[in-house]
Amino acid sequence: MKYALVTGGSRGIGRAVSMQLAEMGYCVLINYQSNQAEALETLRLVREKGSDGELMPFDVTNREEVDSVLNKWMEAHPGEYIEVLINNAGIRKDNLMLWMGGDEWNRVIDISLNGFYNVTQPLLKNMLVKKFGRIVNMVSLSGLKGMPGQVNYSAAKGGMIAATKALAQETAKKNVTVNAVAPGFIRTDMTQDLDENELKKQVPAGRFGTPEEVAALVGFLVSPAAAYITGEVISINGGLYT
Repeated sequence: MKYALVTGGSRGIGRAVSMQLAEMGYCVLINYQSNQAEALETLRLVREKGSDGELMPFDVTNREEVDSVLNKWMEAHPGEYIEVLINNAGIRKDNLMLWMGGDEWNRVIDISLNGFYNVTQPLLKNMLVKKFGRIVNMVSLSGLKGMPGQVNYSAAKGGMIAATKALAQETAKKNVTVNAVAPGFIRTDMTQDLDENELKKQVPAGRFGTPEEVAALVGFLVSPAAAYITGEVISINGGLYT
């Protein structure tokens, strides 16, 4: 059995990625923080694809909690390891920097950037020992271009992009690839408060993307066909920013 962990896997892009990995034969470990009902629905959909999965509840910002859950999983699965990691957990707390509170800054940075460290670091050793691993970090157009009203989110995703490029160079010789996927406007819960009709006018493709389109790209980066791709940031944004 091959195992893949998707952080923030209960909804949106995380759910679509979980289903994509299930189709590829992975047993999917679905991380979530609090919404068990949505995580259970993702698990149902994973099983509907003919694979299996497990719920893995933890807060990516809490290293002790992450270590506890991952260590228990490893003890229950001797000789096996998590070979695919999708760092998808993230939130938006949009505000102009002038009025941005400390919690709005810290929480966004903590989940995306510190969460990346907290989950990736303990899983890395087994990938290197086994000489195979795939890490895909979900970043954003905001991390490449910078977006007004999203200084916190842009900083978090920009940091993940730099970390992706650095880590890829550390692990390439051991056949562990590290890449980032940078979505533009994707129709999910995270973008439901945005004015889609107005914003899609900015997109050359004339529409928002779908979680399934992002998941297909993640699936390719995880596949053997992408073994020579590492340290890359691949945009999926309908031509909005190149």
